[in-house]
Amino acid sequence: MRKTVLVVEDESAIAEVAEMYLEQGGFRVRMAPTGADAIKQLDDPSIDIVLLDLMLPDADGVELFREIRSRRQLPVIMVTARDAEADRVLGLELGADDYVTKPFSPRELVARVRAVLRRGSAGESTATAIEAGSVRVDLESREVTIEGEAVELTRREFDLLAHVLRHPGRVFTRAQLLEAVWDYPSDIDTRTVDVHVAQLRRKLGDACPLKTVRGVGYKADV
Repeated sequence: MRKTVLVVEDESAIAEVAEMYLEQGGFRVRMAPTGADAIKQLDDPSIDIVLLDLMLPDADGVELFREIRSRRQLPVIMVTARDAEADRVLGLELGADDYVTKPFSPRELVARVRAVLRRGSAGESTATAIEAGSVRVDLESREVTIEGEAVELTRREFDLLAHVLRHPGRVFTRAQLLEAVWDYPSDIDTRTVDVHVAQLRRKLGDACPLKTVRGVGYKADV
């Protein structure tokens, strides 16, 4: 069944390009040029994912994101002209499933939508847990603790941490992590991996088992 993407974008040229490429990629597309229209369209049960422009004329993008999540637990990809790392981090911290900055490659946008939807349907439930020093990752409950104290991670942060810990000592390039965790084509140039690793290090502190292998990527030091 074709998935439906709600594109919340007030710039008509960008909205038209996104609509064209998404439809060519096999998606149905619903358009919402304002925050108010986006909220109304959430009543449509066929919507599977939201592309949310944070710079709307009638709504604060962050507040609109919170409103969307309070109504429905839909995956959301934030889209904005802002390219500062602080803005990317804010989006990911709020729980956005991904973050795209303008101008973006339409091909990359479609790949990201497809990847987020694929992750949501994959369902990584097992009955095991992984321990790395004082960090414990429960793969069934998707909980992470440090010496018994819970640490709140976003879904992507958890997926990245769990994937690397499943292969202790193995060095992953950023391209390999994009394909394994995000399902992105490896030729897409993005700092998504670096941003997520930085967030994990901030949240886990000295207990973070992810180590940088200079010039290559990351590994689990356990």
